[in-house]
Amino acid sequence: MSKIDETRKTQPIKIGEKLGFMGFSGSNNIVYQFKSIYYLFFLTNVLKLNVGIAGLILTAGTIWDAINDPLIGYWAVNRRFKNGEAVRPFALWHSVPWAVTVVLIFSDFGVSSRATAILALIFYIFFEIFNTTVGLPYNAMAGLATNRDEDRRSINVFRNLGGCIGSGIGAVMCLPLLKLFGALDASGNLSDADAPRGFLLVAIVMGAIVVAGSVTHYLTTRERVKQRAEDTEKIPARVVASMLWRCRSWRFNTVYILCYGVINMLLMTGLTYYATYVLGSTASATMIQAAYLGASVLASFTVGAVDKRIGRRKAMIFPVIVAVLGKIWFVIQPDAVGAIYLNAVTVGISVTFAYVLFNTNRNNMVDIIEASDGRRIDSMVASLDNLASKLAVAGATLLSTFLLQRAGYDANLDAQPVAAITVINTMLGWAPVIASLVMLVCAFFIPIEREYAEAQQKLTRKKD
Repeated sequence: MSKIDETRKTQPIKIGEKLGFMGFSGSNNIVYQFKSIYYLFFLTNVLKLNVGIAGLILTAGTIWDAINDPLIGYWAVNRRFKNGEAVRPFALWHSVPWAVTVVLIFSDFGVSSRATAILALIFYIFFEIFNTTVGLPYNAMAGLATNRDEDRRSINVFRNLGGCIGSGIGAVMCLPLLKLFGALDASGNLSDADAPRGFLLVAIVMGAIVVAGSVTHYLTTRERVKQRAEDTEKIPARVVASMLWRCRSWRFNTVYILCYGVINMLLMTGLTYYATYVLGSTASATMIQAAYLGASVLASFTVGAVDKRIGRRKAMIFPVIVAVLGKIWFVIQPDAVGAIYLNAVTVGISVTFAYVLFNTNRNNMVDIIEASDGRRIDSMVASLDNLASKLAVAGATLLSTFLLQRAGYDANLDAQPVAAITVINTMLGWAPVIASLVMLVCAFFIPIEREYAEAQQKLTRKKD
């Protein structure tokens, strides 16, 4: 990576601010992980909705989330808060509505199946709207807080650590909470009588933590990087799209993110079903999740050194190779306990590297686009690639639930048909292998290092 001219560098980011990023990421990932692991399971096994209907609800909500990403991102590009900031205040003003929707999507209103499905869809759509608005500072602030590549990478490492902590609260720590509030029995399986109340109480706890993390982020971070040009005219949507498309790194990074999202969704969604019907206990997902999170935490401390030593492109290739190698045993012997643990550990390493690196790329791409077009579009860089990623996740979710339904999955059965077990194993094996190979191609061809170096030279010349 090219070094920025010393006169243009922002001050190094202090540890307190990085911890603010970590807390914000942690609280957001509490919701993401809790929802990802338990929501489909809640719809099918607690609300007793048909798995196909449940899949349609998740798919429709995810498609809406994908569509509203660029709409809200474009709106944010052309506005400023009264304090002159672009995205940081979203964390303060939209966290409470988001927390409320977390509670609503895990609520059982005791109405008919049709009414339950309609309410679930409405609340899920609102959940995704506020997920998008709170996501603006989540994705853009690392680029606005500093223009140092090393600090941006460090912030994203802290964000990943926060994500691991949030994932632990949203998944590992939710098991004892679900037991405490009666959603699960002593053996870790669903308690039909108290499950709705138990899930609701856990969702309330999750929502409170989200608000605390968002307020902490607002109070500890600052927007320091400002657009150099004084041009504040509204940018037409087609111009914004053109600015992004001309950045080759953005195109490859977007596909890389798309595959990352699909892989993460398949693991988080498939793991609960795998633990329940292959290993025989829903609670066994907890230890597998713990192995995934432990590997992710340890990997966080190595990303910076690896990226600095071998360069961004090679660092993006490394986690893909790790993920593919880690699935060989599982593909051959999917019912082996050791195979699923190895699968989880290698995915934990892989997604940590991918997350830190593609987010640092996002932050640097704003500089690349500004050097080319003279305008900063921080809120849009992540919005359009989120559109592509979420559409892919929606498609993968719909396909997975369709295949489960076609294979004869029935939540009322203690043992699922062999065909349904095969679909679950594919979600954790062959499907993420294919997505990983696409990531490998993107990492090989992405020109991020060259484009970023050229951008820094242009910005330095413009300043002079």
